Amino acid sequence: MNEIIFVAGDWPVRVVDALIGFGALVVVLLVVIAVVIARSGRRGAELAMAHAIRADELEERISQMLHAQSEASGRVDAMTQALAGRQADMARAVNERLDSVTHRVGQSMENTTRNTMESLRALHERLGIIDNAHKNLTDLTTQVTTLRDVLANKQSRGAFGQARMEAIVQDGLPKGAYEFQFTLSTGKRPDCVVFLPDQRPLCIDAKFPLEAMTALHDARTDEEKRIATQRLRSDVMKHVGDIAEKYLVAGETQEMALMFVPSESVYAEIHDGFDDIIQKAYRARVVLVSPSLLMLAIQVMQQIMKDARMRDAADQIRTEVIKLGDDLGRLRDRVTKLQKHFAEANEDVRQILISADKIEKRAGRIEELDFSKTDVSEGPHLVATGAPELFPRKLQAGE
Repeated sequence: MNEIIFVAGDWPVRVVDALIGFGALVVVLLVVIAVVIARSGRRGAELAMAHAIRADELEERISQMLHAQSEASGRVDAMTQALAGRQADMARAVNERLDSVTHRVGQSMENTTRNTMESLRALHERLGIIDNAHKNLTDLTTQVTTLRDVLANKQSRGAFGQARMEAIVQDGLPKGAYEFQFTLSTGKRPDCVVFLPDQRPLCIDAKFPLEAMTALHDARTDEEKRIATQRLRSDVMKHVGDIAEKYLVAGETQEMALMFVPSESVYAEIHDGFDDIIQKAYRARVVLVSPSLLMLAIQVMQQIMKDARMRDAADQIRTEVIKLGDDLGRLRDRVTKLQKHFAEANEDVRQILISADKIEKRAGRIEELDFSKTDVSEGPHLVATGAPELFPRKLQAGE
């Protein structure tokens, strides 16, 4: 062992020295190898730790996205329930409004129908009275003599005609729809005016050509009849001209006036025997009426007034229905806007789900990539145990 193998300079190198040097070299090599192995193990542990941290962050982000997705789903459900509640409230309000309008319209139509039936019933009654008057026309003709005795005075005759006309008007029209001795803008005062829906008065004036009619009935010869006939035409046309001149005011009164003859027999005689007078009066816009015809005319005026009131009510109903249609249109616009918002929310949720699927697929690819670079038995164990156990295990494996 103390044999000198070779001499390096002045230093003899023995076998023991060579063995010691060789052992030291081996130790140094082992130390270097251990350091290299430790460094490579540390780098693998750091890489595994980085992958684990990234996997944890990715898992945390995925959990946050899933949580956000669940919150969005909850919000969508809440919005759906709120919308359903609002739609139910709107439908209930619309139904209540429609029921109210339908009830008012039905009640108005019922009242209108009842009033119309009452008017028709009254009109039938009046027509029955007119029929009875025509049946008693012969009896009334026989009473002309008595009437002539009673109405021999012109003032009494005028008062009788006006009183009968007032009775007919008061019996057929409501208060406020007529006025007696109404003063026109010209200062003329007809016996009665009836205010029609356009607020222009219809003038009625009572005239009773009894003297000319009596002279016609008393005439015995043709000459007397011709004179009486001419006198009757002259008197009636004078009354027609006075009414047309005094009571037809352009733009103020109606375009037609009524001349009331208070005797059915006198009116029948004029109407049957003097058709030319009726035609001339009609061209002068003056209509001769008997008591029965005046009653019928009053009923027609009353029906016209009721129809005007019905049209006003119908216009109000139409206005309400139009407003209801506008409300329904606005409701439809708002529901359309709400539907558009829901469509946008559904599209956002769909995009979120697509992003979540992409992230999930990318996470799967990352996970597959991690398994391909690490040991199959070590990888899951390292990720599951955490960072503190990586270094001791790698050091033990190096040792």
